[in-house]
Amino acid sequence: MTSSSNKSRGFTLIELLVALFVFAILAVTAYRGLNAVTDTRAHLDHETRKWQSLERFFARLDGETAQVLPRPVRTASGAEVPAWIGTTSATGSVEDAQLAFTRHGGFDAAGMPLPPQRIGYRLRDDKLEMLRWNVLDSAPFSVPGVDVVLEGVSEFNLRYLNSRFAWEVQWPSKTGESTPPKALEVELLLQSGEKLSRIFSLP
Repeated sequence: MTSSSNKSRGFTLIELLVALFVFAILAVTAYRGLNAVTDTRAHLDHETRKWQSLERFFARLDGETAQVLPRPVRTASGAEVPAWIGTTSATGSVEDAQLAFTRHGGFDAAGMPLPPQRIGYRLRDDKLEMLRWNVLDSAPFSVPGVDVVLEGVSEFNLRYLNSRFAWEVQWPSKTGESTPPKALEVELLLQSGEKLSRIFSLP
């Protein structure tokens, strides 16, 4: 009777402690694995959104530069400026841009032609901004609308191909060309370290 009673007894305290220790190790291992999977997925989602934003930006710029219109405009101060302007950096004024040009307005949903547009791009506080003017010849004190099209950009470098097929870092060129250039080169340096470059042929 005594021997049978000893065989049917429960776990000892040491056995319970060992079981709890093994369970804790398995739980920590599982948590670390799940946390690594979650972190990896979050990183992949972030990278996917980043590259999608870059693709949309380059596709937008490709479409806009394909519709360049050689039409000069007047600024809010009354000064006439060329159809295409490119500078090495924006000075910080409200309507200032590193790149500004006139483009065809395209068509509305009904297929009717829209008036030409003046748009621009600039880098400010690690954000690439798009400027859009309501009219080509601005009224006094009018300012463009501003939208952020890319974030996490450290550098926004531009070059312009002149009629002699040489690259310029500003436009109008040093040789006096004021009509739109032959091509535009855009170079982006991202805060994450990648450097991307695209060349757009202009009409």
